[in-house]
Amino acid sequence: MQKFILLFLSTLLIPRLSAQPNTADLKLSSLAKQWDEAVPLGNGMLGALVWEKDQQLRISLDRADLWDARPMKGLHREEFSYAWVQKQVNKKDYAIVQQYFDAPYDHQPAPSKIPGGALQINTSAWGIVQSVQLTLQSAVCEIKWENGTILKTFVQSNAPVGWFRLEKISGSFDPRLLAPRYQGEVKTSGDPVGGDDLSRLGYRQGSIVKGTNNISYHQDGWGGFSYEISLRWKKIDAQTIEGVWSISSHYPKEKTSISAQQITKNAMADTYASAMKQHLKWWMDFWGKSNLHIPDTLIEKQWRLEQYKFGSAARKNAPPISLQAIWTADNGRLPPWKGDYHHDLNTQLSYWPAYSGNHLEEAAGYLDHLLKNTPNYKRYTKTFFGVDGIAVPGVTTLDGTEMGGWIQYSLSPTVSAWLSQHFFWHWKYTMDHQFLQKTAYPWVKEVAHFLEKITVLDPSGKRKLPISSSPEINDNSLSAWFTETTNYDLALMKFAFKAATEMADALHMAKEAAHWKIIGDQFNDLSLSSNHELKITPSLGYNQSHRHFSHMMAIHPLGLIQWEDGPAAQQIIHNSIALLDSIGPDFWMGYSYAWLANLKARAKDGEGAAKALTIFAKAFCSANSFHLNGDQTNLGYSSAHYRPFTLEGNFAFAAGLQEMLLQSYGGQIAIFPAIPASWKTLSFDQLRAEGAFLVSAAMENGIVTRIKILSEKGGKVRLKLPSSGELKITASNGIQTTKVRDGELIITATPGGYILFETVQ
Repeated sequence: MQKFILLFLSTLLIPRLSAQPNTADLKLSSLAKQWDEAVPLGNGMLGALVWEKDQQLRISLDRADLWDARPMKGLHREEFSYAWVQKQVNKKDYAIVQQYFDAPYDHQPAPSKIPGGALQINTSAWGIVQSVQLTLQSAVCEIKWENGTILKTFVQSNAPVGWFRLEKISGSFDPRLLAPRYQGEVKTSGDPVGGDDLSRLGYRQGSIVKGTNNISYHQDGWGGFSYEISLRWKKIDAQTIEGVWSISSHYPKEKTSISAQQITKNAMADTYASAMKQHLKWWMDFWGKSNLHIPDTLIEKQWRLEQYKFGSAARKNAPPISLQAIWTADNGRLPPWKGDYHHDLNTQLSYWPAYSGNHLEEAAGYLDHLLKNTPNYKRYTKTFFGVDGIAVPGVTTLDGTEMGGWIQYSLSPTVSAWLSQHFFWHWKYTMDHQFLQKTAYPWVKEVAHFLEKITVLDPSGKRKLPISSSPEINDNSLSAWFTETTNYDLALMKFAFKAATEMADALHMAKEAAHWKIIGDQFNDLSLSSNHELKITPSLGYNQSHRHFSHMMAIHPLGLIQWEDGPAAQQIIHNSIALLDSIGPDFWMGYSYAWLANLKARAKDGEGAAKALTIFAKAFCSANSFHLNGDQTNLGYSSAHYRPFTLEGNFAFAAGLQEMLLQSYGGQIAIFPAIPASWKTLSFDQLRAEGAFLVSAAMENGIVTRIKILSEKGGKVRLKLPSSGELKITASNGIQTTKVRDGELIITATPGGYILFETVQ
């Protein structure tokens, strides 16, 4: 029935937007000359980067679970405890803490994500490259050379295989499989941003075996781990070659996986055309989940590229998005910041667009990862904090083991509170009662239990942390610890107990809900300046430019302070953002602008949000759309001009645009809440709102002409209609409406209910 309703709604008056306009495709006149400008391909587990090195075609090959998982040496000593760190902070004897727990991350090469290898093809006889195109709708890269040779390549969306097809090829075909250099001179050491030399890992160089139409590479890593790359090809006719590649990983304590050689052997029994058909089916479904069109071509194209990268990097049955996901640096070094899982911002921002973007299936891989590693998190919680419950390290390996680093953040007690929001969001956007009961609430409950145990009551009866921090204020110095609870930690703890209360209420667990509410009410209010700006701590205001808007968490993403709460809340939101703007972006990164766009959208500032997105796309991205952190234009958008590639800024950008078009929180849905005055004709299709509502809307020449809403699970929500145009209900089934005031309705829906509004002619 629901599928029928969706099909029916798709035919109603709002035509479905074309899945992927050609104008958004990545079109280049030549191959990139460095890896972080390459054409990216992927399926969540396998990734490829297509570029040129030493005047030859290079396809860098990667797999998400290639990890050197050796323990961080020296980290787990007797002093490894929150209580010991507190004592050192109180004694103001902090150098030894940095030596024990910060320094190992900087100076040891592992644990770390590691690269796979590369496929290299000599193209010198083919002449110069005439064109390079990544077609987003099909996720296929096509390259044409001067002599007419054409390469088409993709990473199959539904199988652990990469495919390539060479057409109109002349001469011999003699590809090479290149291994990373695990032996050689160490030129770089102790550089977590630029990356250590791979040779510091100490591996014996792996073996490459070449057959008639196949090449394989086997590499042993640390602790019995190994991986294998296999390449196979066959001649279809005199001028056509088809080939496949795969990577398999093998961990000694895990179930034996199928070898890459077997995978490619099986794949070659198929054809390029048949694999392409399956591949396209997945991507057609992905692009059909949601869409949008706005009159700003730069922002729209960047959004489509972000959607493409998300579809390439996120899968339910694959590891979640790490700093670089499946596109590990192919430069002879380890990836920036070891390519690990940073939970003090990076993983969280990477999944922001999945919810309103209606890509919850892909986002499920993030939650699955957290659930799989929960026993390890509980071990860490007991070891470091000395209590039960769930605390997640801020910086972890593939299996969730702590890695050290700046411990104010890498061992922060509130990391799991931020991660709880993703369990909360998944429930709110799906209204999946079983997920709430079996998964979300049990996880959030364990987090709340931990926070209750780790906090203390002061003499006035207010609950606080013994020591607190705010990423990444004062870096990793003693002054980065505060005896006052920061707004960052405070907002996260308030959110965790609020979420636990709401979840328990929804499950009719009145006693537990009452308990969590009592604990949540024991925290102080957020710290404000005399000008009603959010501060870092009660005694420290935001007084210098900083990349991480940690003190602003209560506005976005946590939504503890909402514009809809009235003038007092609006004053806090407006003044806090104004302070950010007035102090300026000197030390902002690209992700700062993406986050700022979300904040300004929550402040209903469409002009400001669009400006932040424009700066991000223009100044902080490579030619292939990768977020490079630093300002690449030297136009004053940041004092940082370096270029370590990380993904969180890309995906926060996508979330920012979606936030401008549709907002849903606090039991309300707002359509076009934050668009610039110059955006007169725009539309979006099947964005998802909290309450499991799918929403589509269109504006033409400044007038909202159509809105359609489908309720997957039923329920009640307050709907804020745009002020432009008089809308009337022209089709409805299973939805009742009650007018609250002009422009606001309460809609009460049954499962599968839908409603269509149109402009009065």
